[in-house]
This record gives sequence, structure tokens and C-alpha cells, in this order.
Amino acid sequence: MMRETGDDERDLALAASLARSSKDLEEHEYAVRSVADALDPFCTSTNVPESPFVLHLANVMHLATDVTGALIESKKSVDAFTILEKLHPSAAVCGTPTENAAKLIKDIEGMPRGRYAGPVGWLDARGDGELGIALRCGQIKENEIQIYAGCGIV
Repeated sequence: MMRETGDDERDLALAASLARSSKDLEEHEYAVRSVADALDPFCTSTNVPESPFVLHLANVMHLATDVTGALIESKKSVDAFTILEKLHPSAAVCGTPTENAAKLIKDIEGMPRGRYAGPVGWLDARGDGELGIALRCGQIKENEIQIYAGCGIV
């Protein structure tokens, strides 16, 4: 992730730097692989582009990869929430291997992650939709605001 500067020329240079960063590319590959592996049991094929693109958001840039798959005919009755359960948490959220990373995070952080991350997107009545991974979310509860931050370690 890189912060946008508002200077188009500088932001273009930063995006190019992000797209070539071996650290960011390696971390991103773990996240993409975890998503593709989670989808694999449900799909006849998956499309995982070889290279990510730089996603420009309002004030930051992220590496992004759109992973898609074609459902196995016998799995078409599986609802999106069953697939989401296998997808979350991805390596982008928890690290890898997931079980080991989740235990380590729990031991080190010593607090529940609550709404740290989760799937966002839309689903229609037929089960069609598009979902993404939201990271570092927040929650407002009465007079308390809990916001999560991270440092890009996978």
C-alpha cells in the first residue's frame, strides 16, 4: 500500500514502484494464492492473472488481483456464504499458513480482532455478486470508536 500524494506525476511513479516492489509482490502473491486455493474445491477452473494491477483508491494505492472461477455444476447449489467461510480469513488478513498465523496473532495481540477485516460487496437474490476483502475496519459502539491499523506484514 502507498499513500496517494495528489501529484499525478509523483503518484504514477509511486504506482510503478509499488508494481515492481519484490516485498509487496511476494506478500500479494500469498494473499492471491490463499484466495485461489479456497475457491479451488468449488470451481472447475479459476482465473488468476499472473500479475496484479495497482488499484487507486481515494488516498492510497494497493496491489490488486481479480480472482474468478467457474462453479462446478454440482456445487451450484452452494450458497455464497459457504464459499465466504472458506475464503475468510485470507493471507491478506491473517497470514499464512492460516491456522498457525491465527494462533500466533491471538497469542501476540491478546485481544479479539472483532471487525478487523471481512468480506464486502453485494449479492442478489440469485446468489450472483461481487465480493472483496476489506482490511482495517472500524466499529462505533455507543461512546467508543475502535479502529484497526496494520503494517503490511503477511
